[in-house]
Amino acid sequence: MKSLAVAAVVFGGLLMRQPLLVILLGATASVHMYWGRGHLEDIIEDMWVGLDKEVILSIPLFILCGNVMTRGSIAQRLIGILSSLTRPLPGGMAVATVLSCAVFAAISGSSIVTMLAIGSVMLPAMRQAGYDLKFSIGAIMSGGTLGIIIPPSIPMIIYALVTETSVTDLFVAGFGPGILLTAALSGYAIWVNRRLPTQRFDFTEFRAAFRFGIWALMMPVILLGGIYSGYFTATEAAAVALAYALVVETFIHREMKLRDFYDIVLETSKLGGSLFPVLAVALSLNILLTEHRVPQALVTVMQNYIASPLMFMALVNLLLLAVGCLMTTGEAILVLGPLLAPMAAAYGYDKVVFGLIMILNLEIGYLTPPVGLNLIVAMSAFKQPFALLCQAAVPFIVLMLACLAVVVWQPWIATMFLR
Repeated sequence: MKSLAVAAVVFGGLLMRQPLLVILLGATASVHMYWGRGHLEDIIEDMWVGLDKEVILSIPLFILCGNVMTRGSIAQRLIGILSSLTRPLPGGMAVATVLSCAVFAAISGSSIVTMLAIGSVMLPAMRQAGYDLKFSIGAIMSGGTLGIIIPPSIPMIIYALVTETSVTDLFVAGFGPGILLTAALSGYAIWVNRRLPTQRFDFTEFRAAFRFGIWALMMPVILLGGIYSGYFTATEAAAVALAYALVVETFIHREMKLRDFYDIVLETSKLGGSLFPVLAVALSLNILLTEHRVPQALVTVMQNYIASPLMFMALVNLLLLAVGCLMTTGEAILVLGPLLAPMAAAYGYDKVVFGLIMILNLEIGYLTPPVGLNLIVAMSAFKQPFALLCQAAVPFIVLMLACLAVVVWQPWIATMFLR
């Protein structure tokens, strides 16, 4: 009866279309009343304990860094270098778009920031060069999703918090699937545009673009090199990235004034103000569920009905793909991560590998209606109808599903860089 009462609170909130924060607060309060000591003030104490982690500082720092780079010219300079390299390839500009998204993702940690920073430059250029509109938008939207699978990644940090997994291990594990997705999207871009005219490689142009963008290109090298070598923690990497972006954009590129930083901080604070209350309540609920061994009880129930790890993974993938259509990535990880990760471990899946599989599933949710964030943001940013954006995303969704299947089938792709 107690479980039914908690479920009723959650489904009642969903039916009344309440924000996730309200639903989580209701569920947490119900759990405290039925299974805890009945003291609702314990929620505040658990929220403090849950947020008292250094790695949480990396989330606003990465968001702030991404906003600084969007205001500056780092994205344009990266595009210049990669466009000069891919000129000889069929569909070279489309390949440059995907590669630019991948490189920019390695320093922003955000799908939407990546899509907007690269798309605002590359969509007009691709259309002028004769690329199909649907393909161009689809390539930009799908390339933007690389922002959450190529480290550093804010969803990876959230998953690490709610499942007590190493952030560094998740970042390193993201390289393999990130490379796979980047290669698949680039190969598809070459195949679709194989009849478009190509250009000769111009070393003079490349040298000029390289000199113009060397400071931008060094940023992912410093950031990922520090993380992979173990020299930086996630929080230190975020601080280094922010400091580097500020120095480069303000004093070297001179694309941003110091007074602009105030507006950027305000913009970032608004986003943090919506994220951190939800994160705090979710961590509070996670602490209580762990104390009462709820995940272990669910594992026992699942194992009574599903004996095969393969069947479990198939069902989990279907669940996550459905959830990705209805919830944002952060919300889905906060709600399902603490419950699914122990189940996956019971079926023999490493928490790091399962985290990558979970994020890959939810990455596809950025391109699926009704709440696909990249679709919604692209509709506003690129002034295109929602139906056209959905059609443009279809072939890229199929491609990403194939990559997801490969990672599930061959999990070494996510562990090959781990020590």
